[in-house]
Amino acid sequence: MNRRMFQPVMPAILVTLALALVVAATATAQQVATQETVLVGVNVVDLAGGPPQLGASVHIRAGRIASIEPGSGGRQNPVPAGAEIIDAQGLWLVPGLMNMHVHLGLVLPGVAGAELVDETEAELALRMAEAARGALLAGVTTIRTTGERAHVDLALKRAIDRGVIEGPRIFSAGEEVQVTGGHGSAVGATANDGPYEFREATRVQVRAGASWIKISISGGIATPGGDIAGSFLTDDELLAVTDIAHRLGAKVTAHSGSPIATRQAVAAGVDGIEHGYFLTPEVLDLMSERGTWLVPTIVVSQPATLPFFERIGSPQWYLDRVEMVGVGHFQALRHAVAAGVQIALGTDQLPQEPNDGTIATVREAEYYVEAGMTPLQALRAATIEPARMLDVDGDLGSIEPGKLADLILLETDPTEDISALRSIVLVMKDGKVVRDSSLHR
Repeated sequence: MNRRMFQPVMPAILVTLALALVVAATATAQQVATQETVLVGVNVVDLAGGPPQLGASVHIRAGRIASIEPGSGGRQNPVPAGAEIIDAQGLWLVPGLMNMHVHLGLVLPGVAGAELVDETEAELALRMAEAARGALLAGVTTIRTTGERAHVDLALKRAIDRGVIEGPRIFSAGEEVQVTGGHGSAVGATANDGPYEFREATRVQVRAGASWIKISISGGIATPGGDIAGSFLTDDELLAVTDIAHRLGAKVTAHSGSPIATRQAVAAGVDGIEHGYFLTPEVLDLMSERGTWLVPTIVVSQPATLPFFERIGSPQWYLDRVEMVGVGHFQALRHAVAAGVQIALGTDQLPQEPNDGTIATVREAEYYVEAGMTPLQALRAATIEPARMLDVDGDLGSIEPGKLADLILLETDPTEDISALRSIVLVMKDGKVVRDSSLHR
């Protein structure tokens, strides 16, 4: 449609819309505050590695887990009057999934990306809101956005937190803090150069509401040219970012495929590394020693993802770079698992993106098992480990009294086979069911 056909919205309409949003948010908040739900007969997975609680009753009140009581007639307290009862006999309860590398406004080289070249911020916001709701319905209840345009993700986060729209919890890295000529920067454009500019850019993102700072310290698959394993930032630029971010209470994560750049960044105190395409055992040992997180996004470089790139019309140079990265990327993941590096799941695709017969988030977890994790470790990488990375494990990431009721129900036990994550039948956030495809209610 020709955008010139749109007329300015009248102030009265804006007032009406604003009032409607406030009423919706208030109603949602009241519902969460009063709602009580009991899951009965459910098998509760223990992420600490202990035996599951079979046939348990999980009582949820005001959006949090109030109690977990044993099955087999061992329930001590009666079901509260008026509580919603969910018959979960034979189903398995795990925390909602978390995805730590998400671009809700993802634009990649190719036909699909070209169609978005003139996308306005309003259109971007609508597209991102749709993507966020899709992620939640797929069972991903918490995400970290790792570089979005115009701080739209921060506006979206506020709308979700108010209950205006449905979506996962969002932890944001704001806009990427870029270096001139680096990955993600426009050809011919000037970004940041030198420690003073990087300090200023970091302050701007934290002031906007970012709790993470994202920097690109090496090339990437989507960079049309240049060495993916190249190193872009100087030591003083890296130290400028980590110093200011940590002073302001934010963390720093770095897009990297380079052993040299990663070693520099870890020494400068970054909190995480994204991708790690060509990381060596020596660098991974250093990350393990320093407690640096790795978000592998292994799903984007493996052959099973090729249909996705074909679907979005990726150019040949992009496909060539994906193929070039794949083997080394998987080998680096194997080394990371063996070295005991802290790993939190992330996909660099939309969490719900179809991938190899499932969604990207689940396929990512399956790759972790193929790389040497146990199913329990892979499940932890999708739940409690991201919560630890975000410093919110007191509220999220495991099933314990007092924690927020972000939960999913599965048909089978994921600690026996991580592919059980393909069988999600119910999704709950804040104790509210947002998706139910079971026959147990």
